[in-house]
Amino acid sequence: MTEQEAKQLIQQLRTRDVPHVLVKKEHFLTFRHVLVQQEDFKHFRGVAQRGGDVVYYYMDEPRS
Repeated sequence: MTEQEAKQLIQQLRTRDVPHVLVKKEHFLTFRHVLVQQEDFKHFRGVAQRGGDVVYYYMDEPRS
């Protein structure tokens, strides 16, 4: 996954084009690097899956 692909996935979550995004273990660091740079970073919720993958959701309310 490239940073550009990560940005596209983040934008799709933000605009609710997709309900969630599955990030594979091998792409996690690239995705997270882009994600933490977003102004609305706290609106994203990652749920760890067995095996190291993470499912990300976009929430209306920011997490604390």
